[in-house]
Amino acid sequence: MRYALGVEYDGSGYYGWQRQPECLSIQEALESALTGIASEPISVIAAGRTDRGVHACGQVVHFDTQAQRPLTAWVRGVNALLPSGIAVLWAHPVEPEFHARFSAHSRSYQYLLLNHPVRPALMAGKLGWYHHRLDLDRMRQGAQFLLGQHDFSAFRAAECQAKTPLKTLLQADVMQYGPVFRFSFKADAFLQHMVRNMVGALVAVGHGNEAPSWILELLKSRNRTLAAPTFSPDGLYLTGVGYEAHWHLPQHTSRCDSMLGSGNI
Repeated sequence: MRYALGVEYDGSGYYGWQRQPECLSIQEALESALTGIASEPISVIAAGRTDRGVHACGQVVHFDTQAQRPLTAWVRGVNALLPSGIAVLWAHPVEPEFHARFSAHSRSYQYLLLNHPVRPALMAGKLGWYHHRLDLDRMRQGAQFLLGQHDFSAFRAAECQAKTPLKTLLQADVMQYGPVFRFSFKADAFLQHMVRNMVGALVAVGHGNEAPSWILELLKSRNRTLAAPTFSPDGLYLTGVGYEAHWHLPQHTSRCDSMLGSGNI
């Protein structure tokens, strides 16, 4: 039987999603808890591999098992075995053809950035931070150049293993809630570090170091060395994964959506 799970996690203290030798990962923790409930080895596949320190409110995974368990076991039972910073939100049986990664048609990310002279303390690790004043209108103008299909090589990590740098950005919004800026991106798929690199470029525009049209120049250049440094992972959240309705996945709103939506996390 194949199941899909909705998962949220605090990426602080983990070396990203993917299982790695001698490093604590989200995948390893989840597989260990699922194995404990299934009484057989369980491997999971995620919709997207988040980097070290990146959080998720709407990660989706799937796994196969011969174990017969009620859906509550895959939620409450698994949560009882998970560390406090990881939680299964829902479980749903799916057809064998469903694939958490390849069946997805979109992914959504948000980045929360504290724009204040003093770094965050209580929300350390949950917010990015920039100490110089940022201009919302300039960043909004720059973000519009990112929309559509482009070669995003200028926003791609050197070690990125994606087959193509061509991606289609469906949403690129910037909102401000007091000292917190919320960057929202939705695309068919993302390159490694793509969101953090776009945020870094938009911050350079917001600070006044570059004109909004610089974003278009970077896209045309396809040159990562001309762009801004990669921004911190602290404020980055995978907020959702899009699937066709025929998979009948729960229309679930994660518990942190309201906080991310208002910039108050």
